[in-house]
Amino acid sequence: MTDKASQVAVTLLGKSHQFSCSEGQEQALVDAVTLLNERVDEMKRRDTVRTDQNALLMAALHLCHEYQALLHEQQSAQQSSQQLVARLSAHLKDK
Repeated sequence: MTDKASQVAVTLLGKSHQFSCSEGQEQALVDAVTLLNERVDEMKRRDTVRTDQNALLMAALHLCHEYQALLHEQQSAQQSSQQLVARLSAHLKDK
């Protein structure tokens, strides 16, 4: 099975860019660019961010931080689920 690539044109920081992505993932790429553009605009509205590059870096850092927090939440939920399954299994064995 071969992965076909699609070319997607997007605008980031007001400039047009061409990216390759796996076929069927075009909308996901467009959605990611939209989110990044929104975050960059948010960073630009702050008084402390003066350049596009700094806004892009700050947006990327914020997104990475949110991603790490979600991973941590997922790991905690998975551990809780595993503990619950273990307790339920132990309870059922006792019966």
